[in-house]
Amino acid sequence: MATSIFFFVLLFTTVLSRTTPDNASRTKILDVSSSIQKTHNPFSLDSSLNSLKHEENQISSSLLSFQLHSRVAVRGTSHKDYNSLILARLERDSARAKSLQTRVDLVVQGIGKSDLKPMETEFREIQAEEIEGPIISGTSQGSGEYFSRIGIGHPPSQVYMVLDTGSDVNWVQCSPCADCYQQADPIFEPALSSTFSPLTCETQQCKSLDVSECRNDTCLYEVSYGDGSYTVGDFVTESITFSGSSSVENVAIGCGHNNEGLFVGAAGLLGLGGGALSFPSQINASSFSYCLVDRDSDSTSTLEFGGATPPNAVTAPIIKNSKLDTFYYLDLTGISVAGNMLSVNPSDFEIADNGDGGVIVDSGTAVTRLKTDVYNTLRDEFVKGTRHLPSTNGVALFDTCYDLKSMKSVEVPTVSFHFSNGNVLALPAKNYLIPVDSSSTFCFAFAPSSSSLSIIGNVQQQGTRVSFDLVNSLIGFSSNQC
Repeated sequence: MATSIFFFVLLFTTVLSRTTPDNASRTKILDVSSSIQKTHNPFSLDSSLNSLKHEENQISSSLLSFQLHSRVAVRGTSHKDYNSLILARLERDSARAKSLQTRVDLVVQGIGKSDLKPMETEFREIQAEEIEGPIISGTSQGSGEYFSRIGIGHPPSQVYMVLDTGSDVNWVQCSPCADCYQQADPIFEPALSSTFSPLTCETQQCKSLDVSECRNDTCLYEVSYGDGSYTVGDFVTESITFSGSSSVENVAIGCGHNNEGLFVGAAGLLGLGGGALSFPSQINASSFSYCLVDRDSDSTSTLEFGGATPPNAVTAPIIKNSKLDTFYYLDLTGISVAGNMLSVNPSDFEIADNGDGGVIVDSGTAVTRLKTDVYNTLRDEFVKGTRHLPSTNGVALFDTCYDLKSMKSVEVPTVSFHFSNGNVLALPAKNYLIPVDSSSTFCFAFAPSSSSLSIIGNVQQQGTRVSFDLVNSLIGFSSNQC
């Protein structure tokens, strides 16, 4: 009898260890009708930017706050239907994920600053009088789904910049151009700014670059991306003005004379990474946060520096990768579906001693990538809970899709992230079951990756304020705080 009781207790304890404590939220309701309606939005937005710029100028912002816009609100779309728009996004997204993994691979291979060689031809050809040099298109790095309007120089020239937590170096296209791609605003003219100041080669900012070179004791920079594209120019300091009248002086920024095809309309990039040259690091920000609005709407939100993490936020520890300080790594310990913890190895989420692996939060990647074995386990568990839904063929990198025609709403298993501090982030259904056309085809918005780096993408972050507490090394997720 005692043996039977012991066996029952052991079995009961084992079951408990594989389920989450919150049994009341095992499922989520997906509003199918609302999601399908949003697929029509990109084709009705004003792509001229005029109304957007006018609205921006009317906004009075607090100190250190930018307005945040989706890519489609800034550029509109040339696609004829939602499916072609999605396929283009996924193609850019795959290249973006590959670019991030390439960055990690260089670290794993032990390639440091001293081993990276500048593209000497391009550096040699940069002259104030005549600049030339071919640049490979950077559209793969420029998935650039979210933009902010920022003033560069004094008086400030207002331009759109892509926001990127996966990059450190800030840069903007500059005149004179050897090869500049088309952007929504006029090219920045350094000669018209009273605060433009080239950096010398002995400055700490210049020494912090991965690739740099001297010309007449002024610092040249080069930023190369995983697809072979790059931007080259002068490394300078400038003033950055927010959407109100607040500004920050002496921010190190690349003045790019060679850049082509990058970021589709934006003037450059605002690096939000963890390295020394990122914008948060340069202004000594104790924290920053953003809320990524629906990518198919013209709604706006904010990128804010300073301020406390909302009290209702689900927080997760930020862990350091001693080999790479740009990315924000989360201490993810597990994933559950409908309250059931996946049977995966915890090492699948850990950073290896050589800097490989780990889980990062990235604003530029759309779809969350997981190691193939982890993804397969997650997908299989999700499929078990959606047997009542009619399945259909996969789409691009999505292998699990459903035909939800004539359905106004559906109940699906809850997908949750579990962190080392015991906190659990339960995702809204619309953040992992998304439409891929306007005909009610929905797909499970996770993807497998053959690499060891896992990425929590912006589809899973939409509608959530993501707060980076840099002092206490915490990332907070606050639903409906846009």
